[in-house]
Amino acid sequence: MAASARNTTGVALSDATLPGLAEAISRPTYDRAGLRPGIVHIGLGNFHRAHQAWYIHRLMQQGEAQDWAIIGAGVRTQDQDMRSRLLAQNYLTTLIELSPTGKSAEVIGSMIDYLPIETDNTALVRQMADPAIRIVSLTITEGGYFISSNGEGLDLEHPEIQHDLCTPEAPRTVFGAIVAALLARRTAGTGPFTVLSCDNLRGNGTIARQAILSFAQQVDPDLASWIDSHCSFPNSMVDCIVPATGPNEISLAQGFGIKDAAPVTHESYRQWVIEDDFCAGRPDLEKVGVILTPDVHAYEVMKIRILNAGHQVLANVGEQMSVQTIAECMAHPLISQFFKKVEHEEIVPYVTQVPGMAPKQYVSLIAQRFSNPEIRDTTRRVAFDGSSRHPEFILPIVRDALNSGGSVEGLALVEALWARMCAGVREDWTNIESNDPNWQNLSAIAQESARRPETWLEQRHIYDTLNEDPIFAPAFCRWLQLIWSKGSLAALEAYIGQAQNVKSETSG
Repeated sequence: MAASARNTTGVALSDATLPGLAEAISRPTYDRAGLRPGIVHIGLGNFHRAHQAWYIHRLMQQGEAQDWAIIGAGVRTQDQDMRSRLLAQNYLTTLIELSPTGKSAEVIGSMIDYLPIETDNTALVRQMADPAIRIVSLTITEGGYFISSNGEGLDLEHPEIQHDLCTPEAPRTVFGAIVAALLARRTAGTGPFTVLSCDNLRGNGTIARQAILSFAQQVDPDLASWIDSHCSFPNSMVDCIVPATGPNEISLAQGFGIKDAAPVTHESYRQWVIEDDFCAGRPDLEKVGVILTPDVHAYEVMKIRILNAGHQVLANVGEQMSVQTIAECMAHPLISQFFKKVEHEEIVPYVTQVPGMAPKQYVSLIAQRFSNPEIRDTTRRVAFDGSSRHPEFILPIVRDALNSGGSVEGLALVEALWARMCAGVREDWTNIESNDPNWQNLSAIAQESARRPETWLEQRHIYDTLNEDPIFAPAFCRWLQLIWSKGSLAALEAYIGQAQNVKSETSG
């Protein structure tokens, strides 16, 4: 797959131009015209193409999974741009692997269509109702599940969900569309499909099941019972660092002689762990390295707590201090010390070992991956949608630590740094543009918390009762006051110095 870069704008990527690519660039060896659909993927972006679509492509390269081709779909108007770009290049994608030792490129072709973006999702419902579709997979982000404020099931009061409940024949949401398709399949007698969540949520399959059953129960209780009995919702864990695409990534593809309007860069590491629970069959994913297991929980806890929570440890302070990428955060002497101290002292104690990997080993692996300077994963991207990511990635660890009598000093500092970042102005006085669906409200609360730190923790939909905790709340307030008065760097120095002071007192 390795290739040497060439200074050219490249040839426009398409089926017709594949034979003209540089010899060292891997490309589909299968007949794409003969592929048949088996998967609809909703929320098709960079991660899916670098991860799930790549695994299916690998199977196709072995002469298998020819009836498991992917049809992309989206339910947001902004998905139209991605559809237009991919349509123009026959849905091919250039994947560029960035390792510390060099770059390489390959073209994958497991995707064969991308449905039109419609306000009533007619095409999506019709495609999912096709009996050829046996898996509907999702990467709709943590915020796309409309989780209720108590964390249990679907938020039935959300305006988008209310719209779909009132007009189920013209759904706007993923879950309204899935339920409409399953209703059509039950009526036609064509059987169920598997809903495979690939989002960074603990128990993502369980959450998807709850959302779909909650919605279906409101529409038709008999349908809900049929879905519960016949459909499957395996939990899964996905892992690969995939930066956003911009001019630099397009230029990288051109360096390989490929003019790709939507190339994807990624690290030289992938992992996919799935519960082996598929009601309508599945590709032989184990043949390309996917781990099929009856229990994903330990894998997903390790990844979400060490990698995803670790991302939040770095991203908010990095954004606040104008450190642009995760790799640059790891190269910063204080930010990297902060990351390692929080990981080892306040996260690892609440992670169990998985086959072949102890938690401390995984921290070392993640630190190595985060430090890859070739991966320009921006702190802004990683910090996006903190109002969904902090309750999912950070706060469960806080609660476990409090219940176990462990330290939460570093985790309280992580939350204080997020609050400071949401005020919208970096410490060099540059503005932080909107970076959360709830940005306007978060910014107002963050600015008020500069005067009264408790204000931030009083967001019950995020922190529940943590504002009343006698250990976490005072620690948070103390850190936020220090950040506002002396800056983020001073707070990091104080936190790192705590361990040094303890060691000095012990040795004395």
